[in-house]
Amino acid sequence: MSSQTKSTLKLIAILLVLMMVLMHLNLVIIPVLVSYKFWIVVGAFILLLIAAF
Repeated sequence: MSSQTKSTLKLIAILLVLMMVLMHLNLVIIPVLVSYKFWIVVGAFILLLIAAF
């Protein structure tokens, strides 16, 4: 995997977690994603694990 791909995966993971934190603080509300907050953060963590190898 190239370094550009790894950087892109890390950026996507960071943006996902940031969006979920803002949703938790009620600054951003996306009704469709409210019930999936936990799983989106888990998915972001998996993306970081994939990018680490």
